[in-house]
Amino acid sequence: MRTICARVLCALALATAATGCSGGLTGFIVDQRNRQGDLALGNGNAKEALLEYRLAIAVDAQDAHARAGLARAEIALAEGAFEHSKFEDANADLAVAAKYDPGNVRVAELREAVDQARVKREIVLSNYPTYKETGLELRKAYAQLKNQSNAIVTTLNRFDYTYDSSALVRAITASKLLAADVSKLTARLTNYRQLVEAGSPEKSGAPLAPAASLLPLP
Repeated sequence: MRTICARVLCALALATAATGCSGGLTGFIVDQRNRQGDLALGNGNAKEALLEYRLAIAVDAQDAHARAGLARAEIALAEGAFEHSKFEDANADLAVAAKYDPGNVRVAELREAVDQARVKREIVLSNYPTYKETGLELRKAYAQLKNQSNAIVTTLNRFDYTYDSSALVRAITASKLLAADVSKLTARLTNYRQLVEAGSPEKSGAPLAPAASLLPLP
């Protein structure tokens, strides 16, 4: 009797596996991949998320969650490429995103932003070919201002426990120097904008200082 029951149960299990269980297993795999993709995307790892969503789609090509997730991951990659001026890579990522989520508004918005940036880049390059190097020097100079500001805060903190007014004198002196440096950098930044928009003095006729003046503060 036990043998017969065992055989019946085995037959039922095989039948279930051939019908319902296969679908349940597929759903389980897709859900797991989607969950991992969501987690990776939430942690800012778009590449890992993309892999997980692709694995889910490989199991179920029509899974809406995986398709939408893959589109979001591609958009995140496109945004990163855009921020690094890799316009071709951004458009390639957006093309994939549009394939899996054709109605995604962010895809259209980002495509327009990339196209506009591409045109503006050509104008800037035409006006001022060495804009990138000059911009980098300006960023470095402004980063130095942060160090100066932090030094002033440190001096003020010292007064809080020493009550020595000489610390305030040093803070005032440092603040005046910082203000002078900010003023110089603002002038250089204004010059940089003019060069970017109008080009070199030879091209625009404007009395602008040469690019060599746009160096970080000593």
